[in-house]
Amino acid sequence: MNETKTLAAYAAGLRYEDIPESVLQCVRNSICDTVGAIVFGYDLPWSRMINDYAMTYNQGGRSRILGLGGQLVQPPMAALVNGALAHAFELDGAAKPSSGAHPGATIVPATLAVAQDRGIGGRELITAFVAGTEVLVRIGPATTKSNERRGFHSPSTTGPFAAAVGVGRMRGFDAARMTNTLGIAASLSSGLVQFARSGTGGMVKRLHFGRANESGVLAAGLAERGFEGPQDILEGELGFLRVFCDTYDMEKLTEGLGEAFFTTRIYMKRYACHGTCQAPLQGLEELRARRPVAPEDIELIEVHGTTETVKRHDIPSPPDPMIGQYSVNFSAALSFFRNPKDPRSFDQSAIDDKDIMALSRRVRLIEDIEAGKTGAIIRIKLKSGEMLEERVTVIKATPSSPVTREEVYEKFSLLTSHCNKARMDEIFERLQGIENERDFNWLAIQ
Repeated sequence: MNETKTLAAYAAGLRYEDIPESVLQCVRNSICDTVGAIVFGYDLPWSRMINDYAMTYNQGGRSRILGLGGQLVQPPMAALVNGALAHAFELDGAAKPSSGAHPGATIVPATLAVAQDRGIGGRELITAFVAGTEVLVRIGPATTKSNERRGFHSPSTTGPFAAAVGVGRMRGFDAARMTNTLGIAASLSSGLVQFARSGTGGMVKRLHFGRANESGVLAAGLAERGFEGPQDILEGELGFLRVFCDTYDMEKLTEGLGEAFFTTRIYMKRYACHGTCQAPLQGLEELRARRPVAPEDIELIEVHGTTETVKRHDIPSPPDPMIGQYSVNFSAALSFFRNPKDPRSFDQSAIDDKDIMALSRRVRLIEDIEAGKTGAIIRIKLKSGEMLEERVTVIKATPSSPVTREEVYEKFSLLTSHCNKARMDEIFERLQGIENERDFNWLAIQ
């Protein structure tokens, strides 16, 4: 009992000095990765729409939208826009085991907006990020992902908690005020995955992340003024877990709290598509490194994975690039013709490419418990009758095979290659030493 208050007390009491160096480096990498994703996402059509909305209704603040020429706005709008940009093209990292938790994209935009607004420095931002992540990666597994099986989108239902805790920690909340922040954030949870069923409306998936960040700023802003929320919002009879989930694991909410840092569970996407595509694309990359395969020689590709992968990501003929990134079939097919690590590969011309689409329709997704919850089994049947197979049990850039600073820089440079290289290198280096920054007024994209 009292799980909400326990999490709130932990988040309020966390100190920078409590955080081990291994966790600090994970945070530095995650923040760099998230900023890179935001910068890339700025110029996409759906991103411009959200940015235009912000500029129409909210200007004149001290929080900056992170894109070439991005303007200053008030913190809630910066959180909204940068949150949407962070997930604008399936580039942001998540956490393992999979629970729909995206710490970078649901914490960095909100906390950075507040840091810029109030002149708060790097150590406080790091502490806020860890506090938000430690809460998020416990609430996520506690849902047992049954919220997603009901049709909710986890980043938009659990994300507000993460952003709210991060902002509350930035503002120095005590345990009581942090508890109210969580209580308020729960009523801002929303977001459905019907876009995956209908094949339309993929833009809304990006908005879910923006709204999570905006909700975090709102929840903490109200709590700061004395606004109250339910004190048992996570575990209560009509609280978050019981209302949003068919099944849940209450013990996960406080598992290892204060004893282990789950922030190290964050992983970086190596390919510019949904998390379920990462293992299959790695398998195809490793298979082709050992045995080159031409797409015209392929009769059929089998991707063995989880039930969720088959139910949500078996989309042989995606109508647009956003749904294409959500499709394992399409992403696998594209990898034979283009570099799947470069988000520019997933543009409209890829959807219009008859060869890519033809191969996509020859990709079969098969439910297979043997593939494991995070791995994949790839089988390719060639027209000659030869069968090729690759098994992925360890996904690169995940906690089992941690990402290096060099790999983070490689991706950051790719995502920001349209910007001034010297300036972006400077930003990367400063974010890698983020604990030394006294404020973030310098963080603007050129």
